[in-house]
Amino acid sequence: MITSTMKQNNIKKILKWTAVALLWFAVWQFAAAAANKEILVPYPYAVFLTLKELCITKDFWVAVLYSMLRITSGYLSGIAVGAAGAVLSAKFSVFRAVFSPILHIVRAVPVASFIILALVWIKSAYLAVFISFLMVTPMIWSSVQNGIENIDKKYLEMARIFKIGTLKTLFHVKLPFLMPSFVAACANALGFAWKSGIAAEVICRPSNSIGRLLQDAKLYLETPTVFALTAVVVLLSLILEIIIKKLAGRYLNDKLK
Repeated sequence: MITSTMKQNNIKKILKWTAVALLWFAVWQFAAAAANKEILVPYPYAVFLTLKELCITKDFWVAVLYSMLRITSGYLSGIAVGAAGAVLSAKFSVFRAVFSPILHIVRAVPVASFIILALVWIKSAYLAVFISFLMVTPMIWSSVQNGIENIDKKYLEMARIFKIGTLKTLFHVKLPFLMPSFVAACANALGFAWKSGIAAEVICRPSNSIGRLLQDAKLYLETPTVFALTAVVVLLSLILEIIIKKLAGRYLNDKLK
């Protein structure tokens, strides 16, 4: 009975998202027909053909691989530093007082400003890594810190009274409170990492990068290519987000058994 209900819910979700996708494709088709200029809004079929042509070229896959490596490196580094910083901020008020203004500055300053400033000190090949790291760190830091501060103190007190070990307290008390907000923050941060990382690549144009391909397509007014590459970025971000959520869910379930 439960399995049947789950299957029905999954089918409903698939139908729902299929209907939404078809709706937006119809809007896109209408906009392309209304503009009647490929340089402004290309037809979906033209973008599909362009994407198909890109997929059979070596340069495209090399660019995708290098961009993924750069952005993923910055993303994972941001998660590690953000989580560690949050733990230290929650434990030491001095640490929090020192780094809190820096986090506010990073959130307030536009990404483009950081990219231009960073170009002075960082090589173009590593700029996407740094910018992705810079955008992700404050998001993870704030989320984890808020999660730590909002842990129900009654559970921590019970763990202390019953002399539950540090590791058991971590996995059975703290993580269940932290993981939902942490996973949500990681998922949201992934989108920011890709947007900021690709923006950095577009501006600094490192070799073997999606950003360079995007900038070249823009310079030569190849709008279908711009749309196709943008679709690739969106798909990669969605796929990685799904993978992160699945891995985090499995990890949490294993630790809580």
